[in-house]
Amino acid sequence: MAMEWSDVRIFLAVSRGGSFGEAARSLGVSHPTVGRRVRALEDEAQQPLFRRTRRGLVLTDAGDALLALAESMENSALAMERRLAGNHDRLEGILRISSADWFAGYVLAPVLAELGRRHPAVVPELIASYRLLDLSRRDADVAFRIVPFSEPDIVQRRLMRIGYGVYGTADTARIAQDDPDAVGLILMNTAQSHFPDVAWLLDAFPTSRRVFTSTSRSVQARMCLQGVGLAVLPRPLGDAMPGLQRIATPEPPPARDVWVGYHHDLRHMDRLRAMLEIADALLADGQAPQLPAAG
Repeated sequence: MAMEWSDVRIFLAVSRGGSFGEAARSLGVSHPTVGRRVRALEDEAQQPLFRRTRRGLVLTDAGDALLALAESMENSALAMERRLAGNHDRLEGILRISSADWFAGYVLAPVLAELGRRHPAVVPELIASYRLLDLSRRDADVAFRIVPFSEPDIVQRRLMRIGYGVYGTADTARIAQDDPDAVGLILMNTAQSHFPDVAWLLDAFPTSRRVFTSTSRSVQARMCLQGVGLAVLPRPLGDAMPGLQRIATPEPPPARDVWVGYHHDLRHMDRLRAMLEIADALLADGQAPQLPAAG
């Protein structure tokens, strides 16, 4: 079989998504295009590559035998793409950046604004998400995380340390002091319940009830501002929210390290290096730069 890379991408997307529709959405193509290309592959192979089940499309033995070769072809194509991007010696083009929403808005924003002032042809594309994107697949060029990277071939380092605090409105703070049983707790959701700030807040207010959970720190801050309850927030976010106040506690919540990482193949990408140099200059003391006042 003489397989085109575009057909291999479709084959892999169907095998991973379990349906033509999911593959079409992930690749940004039409459902009929996916079906047509899979049928062409099966005609060329002279045997079916997928079979229908109640759980969706699954690989046949022939499709399973092809999977490893297709993944090897994908890895080669992605490596070529990363290498070409990493050797780009002009300060222009899109720079895909992954970080949590609060970190993007309250720590990275001045860094990216300065990048734009110095290098206006560079276009930062911010992917604000708590998901850990795959840097080897170019889901992002660079990522900022509160956990170290475990993937192979990732260049990483600790960028800064972020302090956390307990926040609430003035009314919530009074309730917490007078009657801790009556104050609500705003926490991360179940998937992030292992975060150290969740355990700290539950230990600090053991008789208080959980009233709201979210994966988004920014949403937590907004709910806190509505008087729903107390929240542990990163200080760059909590200190910048008018109407919230940091509540004194015998011990502060645990601080977190922020790690920055990118694939080894992108180490020579000039626009990435320019952004990291600005980040180091603005965040060198471990504190987020002050954002301009609203209005």
